[in-house]
Amino acid sequence: MPHGAGFSPSSGVAVDSDPARFLPAAKALAIVRLVQRWNVRPEQLLGPLGLSEERLEEPLARLAHHEMRALVERARELTAEPGLGFYMGVEQRISSYGYLGFAAMSAATVREALELTVQFVPALTNAFDVRMRPEGKRTALVIDLHVDFGSVADVMLLSMFVGLWQLGSALTGTELTGHTDLTIAEPHYYRRFAHLLPEARFGQPVNRVLCEEWMLDLPLLNSDRAALRLAREQCQAMLDAMVSESGLVQRVRGLVTRSSNRPASIADVAAAEGVSPRTLKRKLAAQGVSFSALLADTRRETALHLLTTSSLSVDAIAKRLGYSTSPNFIRAFRRWTGETPVTYRQYPQGPPPEE
Repeated sequence: MPHGAGFSPSSGVAVDSDPARFLPAAKALAIVRLVQRWNVRPEQLLGPLGLSEERLEEPLARLAHHEMRALVERARELTAEPGLGFYMGVEQRISSYGYLGFAAMSAATVREALELTVQFVPALTNAFDVRMRPEGKRTALVIDLHVDFGSVADVMLLSMFVGLWQLGSALTGTELTGHTDLTIAEPHYYRRFAHLLPEARFGQPVNRVLCEEWMLDLPLLNSDRAALRLAREQCQAMLDAMVSESGLVQRVRGLVTRSSNRPASIADVAAAEGVSPRTLKRKLAAQGVSFSALLADTRRETALHLLTTSSLSVDAIAKRLGYSTSPNFIRAFRRWTGETPVTYRQYPQGPPPEE
């Protein structure tokens, strides 16, 4: 198992903490809209997390999985609604999946829509995979998580599966129900929402839905072969672009780190990549990160290194890292470590326990 990976009982599969794991920002934007019914304002939800509606509304924008986890945790806290995942699932719209949603709704049958989903989900997220496999006289649609959503695993999984059944019913005009297996334990609030997922079984080895064959052959109401062809081409282009840009985050991180005097500016890095700063921001957002986050990571790592290996003053380190004043650097360092630079330099392994 790779370094940083582990096994999550909430997903039933190997997971890792790779910050490059991402989900579509459209899902986060839907949460922003949803919690307004509890009178939670967008800035109230997003502000403390360092997020903005502007970022979430960027075309093809994505959030790192830890950002999505923090967002859902805060949304549940502010709404005081433990069953938020059910609301998210009911409110899911096919349009939130972009070109993949357009392709799925234009397919001829449920089976074709699911096959398109399996093929092109990687263009939207690498936080989970979707696969189909035969299960006797039925077909299972299995979701394998590759990240650990921790305390909000129930919200994420329930929203996926409730949304799946809701969208299936909307696209076919037929009430669809069937077994749903979930790896999480049964939430204490499930009975309040059982009608939305009536045949759910908890504590199972995999996350899946079991579809009867007749369901897979149901025609879709908005089937359109010409529209499907166009949408499929766009999905393939997105998938190809993701493959070609998979090393972008690593290249940007390297360019920022290699700057000898101070971290490189976004203009410097964009020039090295042969694009405009705006384009670089958009491409990084599509990978679920931002330039400011990469810059903060580099500043933190450089600050820790200089404080433990050099005799540079705090003022000199602040200037080297590009801070206009030492107090700005000290405030940032407190956010990173909970300590001042002076305290960290004196006790790099942590202050001694109080007697």
